[in-house]
Amino acid sequence: GGAGPAVEVRLGDGATLPEGTELVVTSPGWKPDSPLFAAAEAAGVEVIGDVELAWRLRRPAADGTPPADWLVVTGTNGKTTTVQMLASILAASGARTAAVGNIGTPIIDVVLSGEPYDVLAVELSSYQLHWSPSVRAHSAAVLNLAPDHLDWHGSMAAYAADKGRAYEGNRVACVYNAADPATEALVREADVVEGCRAIGFTLGTPGPSQVGVVEELLVDRAFVADRQRAAAELAAVADVRPAAPHNIANALAAAALARAWGVEPVAVRDGLRAFRPDAHRIAHVADIGDVAWVDDSKATNTHAAQASLAAYPSIVWIAGGLAKGATFDELTAGAAERLRGVVLLGADRALIAEALARHAPDVPVSDIDRTDTGAMAAAVREAARLARPGDTVLLAPACASMDMFTNYNERGDAFAAAVHDLVDAPDADRN
Repeated sequence: GGAGPAVEVRLGDGATLPEGTELVVTSPGWKPDSPLFAAAEAAGVEVIGDVELAWRLRRPAADGTPPADWLVVTGTNGKTTTVQMLASILAASGARTAAVGNIGTPIIDVVLSGEPYDVLAVELSSYQLHWSPSVRAHSAAVLNLAPDHLDWHGSMAAYAADKGRAYEGNRVACVYNAADPATEALVREADVVEGCRAIGFTLGTPGPSQVGVVEELLVDRAFVADRQRAAAELAAVADVRPAAPHNIANALAAAALARAWGVEPVAVRDGLRAFRPDAHRIAHVADIGDVAWVDDSKATNTHAAQASLAAYPSIVWIAGGLAKGATFDELTAGAAERLRGVVLLGADRALIAEALARHAPDVPVSDIDRTDTGAMAAAVREAARLARPGDTVLLAPACASMDMFTNYNERGDAFAAAVHDLVDAPDADRN
């Protein structure tokens, strides 16, 4: 009694298109070349994602508030942090806002809630953008572009094109990374509303129409009346936590989107000060002796690990897991001079070992050849043996976690637990 409409479930890759289907709404993970989508195309049936569905279902709120503007963030790395910073800045300005999309709160839930929002901070993955043909953001940022998920997209060009969809139809600002020419190229290729501006973010001194850094300050030369001669101070570098270079870049991108939406500079400062980073994102776990232990389990690809490794001068690196088709030459070559030692665990650790042998042959490498629950504790003990005063032991796996853990959170928790065990029971072989 009272059960909703009967739902027919068809499972597996062999799932067929039911008769009379008018629309297919896919979850982002399904590959575009799945047979079901080919069947839909052949039948003239549109295929969209949940984000596109949310866009089409936008309505004024119950109190008459018009549909919220969308400020979209995409990129290979830094999306979640940037969206959280953006939501914090928007909230500090007094706007009714939420961080939604790929970040964990489905955007369709927020749209269907009928709650009045002024503006939404929207994290979109390349998968979600692929299935969102008519989404038109107020403004959007592509933070960076590095090879990732190529097994899904089929090519770097297809991956970049899907990321570039974030800029389609932008009204006020297309925010790009001045240090990543591929992001600027996507702005040039985008079809935007007349008058929409390209706004760069840089860790250096900003030019006109850029946000950047001058003497430990985040400054805006994009949204000020006289861009040639004037700049607005947004925040201090010290207001960004952690103040690692890639995280300052995230803060600048968030600030640019917020300023594009019209917030005052003081809200940027207040929002960044109020922001608390996610767990497992360059989280400081403990100092033991004069060695810092840092959990960046969320560094699930090489690009994220590269950013993390760049933040410390002398590192014992714990890495490995599922490589997802990635290669490690560029990562290991770039980090070689910072590495005190490396501890490898997980299914694809041999790929990293081979790259280290080529690019950092003098760095000692320990191989943890076990996949049981004690593997992380063994890796931590081995890292403690390699570490010297002043070093940072960094869990930045550069790989996915599903070979040994449920997800990167569980992997980070296992690391932190093993580090705390070290504090409680220092081994005789620590030095």
